[in-house]
Amino acid sequence: MLRFAVLGCGRIGRMHAETLGRHPRVDLLWVYDVATAAAAATAAASGAAVAADIDTVLEDDRVDAVLIATPTPTHVDLIVRSVRAGKAVLCEKPIDLDIGRVDACWAAIRDLSPRVMIGFNRRFDPTFRRMLDRVGAGEIGRLEQLIITSRDPGPPPASYVAVSGGMFRDMTIHDLDMARAFLGDVVTVSAQGANVVDPAFADHGDVDSGVVVMTAADGAIATLINSRHCAFGYDQRIEAFGSAGMLMADNQRATSVQFWGDRATASRDPVLDFFISRYRDAYVAEIDYFVDSVVAGSPPSPSFADGRAALRLADAAGESLRTGQRIDVALPGG
Repeated sequence: MLRFAVLGCGRIGRMHAETLGRHPRVDLLWVYDVATAAAAATAAASGAAVAADIDTVLEDDRVDAVLIATPTPTHVDLIVRSVRAGKAVLCEKPIDLDIGRVDACWAAIRDLSPRVMIGFNRRFDPTFRRMLDRVGAGEIGRLEQLIITSRDPGPPPASYVAVSGGMFRDMTIHDLDMARAFLGDVVTVSAQGANVVDPAFADHGDVDSGVVVMTAADGAIATLINSRHCAFGYDQRIEAFGSAGMLMADNQRATSVQFWGDRATASRDPVLDFFISRYRDAYVAEIDYFVDSVVAGSPPSPSFADGRAALRLADAAGESLRTGQRIDVALPGG
């Protein structure tokens, strides 16, 4: 049994704790949050004990792995402390909002044989994973164009926007990582953005609608389309177009039942309207993979380097938005 602790008992942390609590190869020992009520509720739902503080978790020699789901500004410190304590780490994205702090984090742990995985869960979505495998197998020939569409059902509160780091670091970063998984090496980034949803985003120097275009080293082009609102639900689609064909992943619904009648044809259930319901299977598969990698002692992926690369692309998109210029990045694909 792999023995875990969860740091952070908000929405994501509680979901992870409940998944770990049900996992047949995991013993969830501790949960911790500065909000004691959230920690208590998470412990009750997952069967874990509530840690009085983080030192209780990190000084417990029984704990093999730590899942970090605390606010982003705490990630670097907790990654460093966890690695120094000899724990494997699964940390929610992003590592940090500042690339300098990310680099300082790596400098602090790189000589400690760190086992750090970053929570880009969409790589583990069964549909997207199947697309990646089929593109990689050459089913559509040479990949020429990639379109990733990601629109939230509604905007987050202004209090969240103020500390989010902006759309590209907070929301688009998932799509940037997914695009890297398809494209490999990325060499240029350009971005456009607008405020058409809520003026609160502009108040915080952010946009609520954006498009990012990236060019891969082999010439393939990726277009990422984001919006903070979508009238019909949680819009999550990918299209991969190649020299020999195309693969598409459509939105998912609660059922595949269709209605045909005099008022509508091919009428279906609404698309799933929340990221936890849409990516529930991906979160479970992510945990399965992390457990496998820790038990096997194999390097986890997405790695710390993947987390840094996605943040670098997000920063480049922000720079392009500010300057109106295409940004050369020449990032490695691994």
